[in-house]
Amino acid sequence: MLLRARKFEFVFPRSALVMGIVNVTPDSFSDGGRFATREAAVSHALRLVEEGADMIDIGGESSRPGAKPVSQDEELRRVIPVIEELAAKVNLPLSVDTVKPAVARAAFAAGASIVNDIAAGSNSDEMAGLIAESGAGYLLMHMQGTPQTMQQNPAYDNVVREVNEFFGEHLKRLAACGVNQEQVVLDVGIGFGKKPEHNLQLLKHLRRFGEWKRPLLLGASRKSFMWQLLGAPVKERVGASVACACWAVANGVQIIRAHDVAATRQALRMMEAIAWAEEKNRSANIEH
Repeated sequence: MLLRARKFEFVFPRSALVMGIVNVTPDSFSDGGRFATREAAVSHALRLVEEGADMIDIGGESSRPGAKPVSQDEELRRVIPVIEELAAKVNLPLSVDTVKPAVARAAFAAGASIVNDIAAGSNSDEMAGLIAESGAGYLLMHMQGTPQTMQQNPAYDNVVREVNEFFGEHLKRLAACGVNQEQVVLDVGIGFGKKPEHNLQLLKHLRRFGEWKRPLLLGASRKSFMWQLLGAPVKERVGASVACACWAVANGVQIIRAHDVAATRQALRMMEAIAWAEEKNRSANIEH
């Protein structure tokens, strides 16, 4: 399985990739605007790279429940200088977390290679056309509603089936717009229009989404369902976040979007070492 994102290429199976999160916003649920300036955001991103991030996801518009939209000009002001500076300093994929095609286009010009689109291009086919034209990677995420409405009363008859149908429909739509399948990553959208029980069902059945033969990304890091299930405040969700990451990779996920890159990467490498040792033993037994 292949993932292409402009000049970058990843071949799976391989070690799970870790995408570090940089929120250039004053109202992020996880870091409270600590990286809202260019200097702070770039410094934080470089620290995540030192911790072993394989990709960096840069967002200038909060997607927490109830977050207010920001203007295109404001979003550009927040993210483009950060992307430009990082692109000059690191040689790894930079992702822009945006639903606006104009922001994505400017981000590509600044050096980004991936779009993380929580709206899945729901407003028009303009984003899909841009992805086809640019050759960028595209994170296709499921969300019920919008950040303003998604947690008011999310409801599903069968969340796993409905998210899977969403992927099928949108993969067809992307293909019709000229997007190559090798550009697409699927994200079930933990916390985006889901109650805790919906998130747990999606986590439990992650292998179901492997039928599309595309890399899967999980973004469960520090999400509020950990408070609802465990009573853990944001700063005390590292353990729960890492547990979700390890479970996800053990169940077919290839990319983990994480705030706590060092802890996540260490846990995944340890888990993979155990799994690969078992595989080596099995191969040795077969040979003898």
